[in-house]
Amino acid sequence: MTIKNTIPEEMIASQVALALQEDVGQLDLTADLIPIKTQAIATIITREKAILSGQAWCNQVFQQLDPNITIEWFFSDGDRLDENDVLCKLTGSARTLLTGERTAMNFIQTLSATATHVNAYVEEISGLATDILDTRKTIPGLRLAQKYAVLCGGGVNHRIGLYDGILIKENHINAAGSIAAAVEHARQYHAGIDIEVEVENFTELKQALAAQADIILLDNFEPDDLIKAVELNQKQAKLEASGGINLNTVRAIAETGVDRISIGALTKDIKAVDLSMRFL
Repeated sequence: MTIKNTIPEEMIASQVALALQEDVGQLDLTADLIPIKTQAIATIITREKAILSGQAWCNQVFQQLDPNITIEWFFSDGDRLDENDVLCKLTGSARTLLTGERTAMNFIQTLSATATHVNAYVEEISGLATDILDTRKTIPGLRLAQKYAVLCGGGVNHRIGLYDGILIKENHINAAGSIAAAVEHARQYHAGIDIEVEVENFTELKQALAAQADIILLDNFEPDDLIKAVELNQKQAKLEASGGINLNTVRAIAETGVDRISIGALTKDIKAVDLSMRFL
């Protein structure tokens, strides 16, 4: 699978530089015991099934430590991995391979974990015309990286941050005075940007429809209520279900006919993929 990584290289480089600084500091005291001219070949393998994500971060780790390290990848981001698959082969300074090992694998195992978790939800609703979306509940400093991993898993990105989308929630409504006022202000100040409104009941849903919101987030609606909301909506706005949705409930939610399902757990409730680097 080919997943386009649109994250600027300088941003990936800065994330990696920070990770190396907190791990390596001024010197890897243990790798320093290895003779400086010692060369080595190593592989990174997965000990479990996964969806790969994070190649650019791994590459950047070794690029910053030693540009002479070569990496041969056998899979691409978005590919499905089986237990004991060899992800890549690295060749170069033994010291550098040892120093970069943990940082590189931290990025791959975290982003692959995100992609794998997302893919489980995508597969669970296979055959239905509903998108699985992420949220802003991401690891601090890794927002764009995890958003990219979501794409690797087959999911869809919600707004990246507060700067590229409008989501009017309860406190915004209270501060503005009403749903209608909040939507009207959004149109005045940010024309051309889709306006999403979060609602918690049918009264608010009707108000959001009357205000002609582009997207309506149905917060913690039960499946039966979601079906009623879809009927009431009549395709006027895109409907998004959210709140407490898990792998056991996601298909039933998708079957109600909502357009999209947003799940915070995709990026915050993840289990790192088990990886290992082995010297040959």
